[in-house]
Amino acid sequence: MGGCEQAVARPTDCEGIGSCSQGGDVRRRRLVVKIGSSTLTTSESKVDYTFLSSVADQVSRVREAGWDPVIVTSAAIACGLEAMGIEVRPKDMPSLQAAASVGASVLSSAYSRAFSAYSVGTSLVLLTRRDTADRTAYLHARDTFNRLLELGVVPIVNENDTVSVEQIRFGDNDTLAALVACLIDADLMVIMSDIDGLYDANPHTCPTARLIEQVGAITPDIMSVAGGVGSSVGSGGMVTKIKAARVLTVAGIPMVICHGRTPDCIVDAAAGKRIGTRFTAEKKPHEVTAKKLWIALADSPRGSLMVDAGAKAALIDKGSSLLVVGVCGMEGRFLEGDIVDIKDTTGHVFARGRVRADADLVDLAVGRARAQLRANAILAQLADRELVHRDELVVFE
Repeated sequence: MGGCEQAVARPTDCEGIGSCSQGGDVRRRRLVVKIGSSTLTTSESKVDYTFLSSVADQVSRVREAGWDPVIVTSAAIACGLEAMGIEVRPKDMPSLQAAASVGASVLSSAYSRAFSAYSVGTSLVLLTRRDTADRTAYLHARDTFNRLLELGVVPIVNENDTVSVEQIRFGDNDTLAALVACLIDADLMVIMSDIDGLYDANPHTCPTARLIEQVGAITPDIMSVAGGVGSSVGSGGMVTKIKAARVLTVAGIPMVICHGRTPDCIVDAAAGKRIGTRFTAEKKPHEVTAKKLWIALADSPRGSLMVDAGAKAALIDKGSSLLVVGVCGMEGRFLEGDIVDIKDTTGHVFARGRVRADADLVDLAVGRARAQLRANAILAQLADRELVHRDELVVFE
């Protein structure tokens, strides 16, 4: 399958899990650990406190070895349902939000107790997509994380499900974890899942499914083998994990998907041992600024632009801006300044950027040559101006 070849791991300054030294100074590396609901709960959808203690043990060990960890956790809703004595997960949004409200404090307390056994302090950080869509808020969040890590605290991060309807529905904690990894300039992100990693087919229905141990690029083939929504406990699936890996690959941050119940999986992943599926960046397509990462992760796309082969090649190979003459189709009702996905003619999303014109104007311009645009009083502004400027464009390939 294309895109599944062995990739060269991102180079690091030290071997294994140990900390390293540069000029006599110890360089602490940063690790984001994302724990899914199905991993953190029992079969009865109740929090597994024994497992949580094992997580605290592993995290304390990687801290001693020179890592600064951040945990992105799910299961607030499960905690709330358990606290309220509700056995079956409800389907209506008010009930889910109420459970998240109750469960946030319960989950935070559980982490605090687990880590106190190792004399490690924790903090609760609740985020929504709205908090990070604003550039200023994004930077403030980054400063907060940096200070918490400087103080030796392990931040426990969760989506603010009480007010974030979309995130409850689509389980974007994988994207949230990728956002945090980019915020803190992490050296590694580990997703503790209820599956061993990415397979080339559905392992639940295909007995010959093969675990893909390394992925160096998120190709259409890789996207196609990502399944849909997983268990009934959480609300995410493999596809959200692959999308997170797509952005982290651009940022040059390796990511591991592994079975969270595998003994010492966090320690082994941090040590670079073979476990699960490791996503590595073979190269950075172009310069990736903090602003571009913010565009890639901090806002939902409001639509999409389909581009022809020539425009795709210019964006990927030359780092060019996107002109409207390269657009052959569009979807959505976006406004100037919104974030849009950029697709090729097969529908594969290979880039994302901030569009500089409203959808109505772009719709009128699609399919017209530059001379035609210049001759039209309404569309002339799009003839030579970038529709998506390279400084506000993230290429995933």
